[in-house]
Amino acid sequence: MTIKEVPVTKDGLAKIEKELDELVNIRRPELAQRIHDSKELVGPQNTPEYEDARAEQAFIEGRIMELEDMIENAVIIEETHDHQKVSLGSKVKVKNQDGKTVIYTIVGVAETDPKAGKISNESPVGGALLGRTVGEEFEVEAPAGTLTWKIVAVD
Repeated sequence: MTIKEVPVTKDGLAKIEKELDELVNIRRPELAQRIHDSKELVGPQNTPEYEDARAEQAFIEGRIMELEDMIENAVIIEETHDHQKVSLGSKVKVKNQDGKTVIYTIVGVAETDPKAGKISNESPVGGALLGRTVGEEFEVEAPAGTLTWKIVAVD
């Protein structure tokens, strides 16, 4: 099995570790207690409350495994000081064909948050930005069609 590296910033890794800590030390014990209580109240028959708690437990356990895997395979994205070329961790100001300016931060999949302007290096736009330089124009295929962008600045 090939281990896939998970590029992540220091802040992103801290958030992942915090989420894992909360799931393991707070949510997991709460769910175990809910399952125990629902079984004790009605005996051997399963209730909707019991089934809901078991489904939530399965989700939580899956998420714990996912977070542990991310942490185990985390590769910290080093801050770059190249203000000309886009790389992981770069904050990129781009202008679209309509003249609208947007700022994206290129992050690993684990930290993706489009609402906050954090796009994955594996997304169409993030992947198209990597390795490009200030002033360069490029096209991205999107569901809405081909989009043309120009890199205005890299921080």
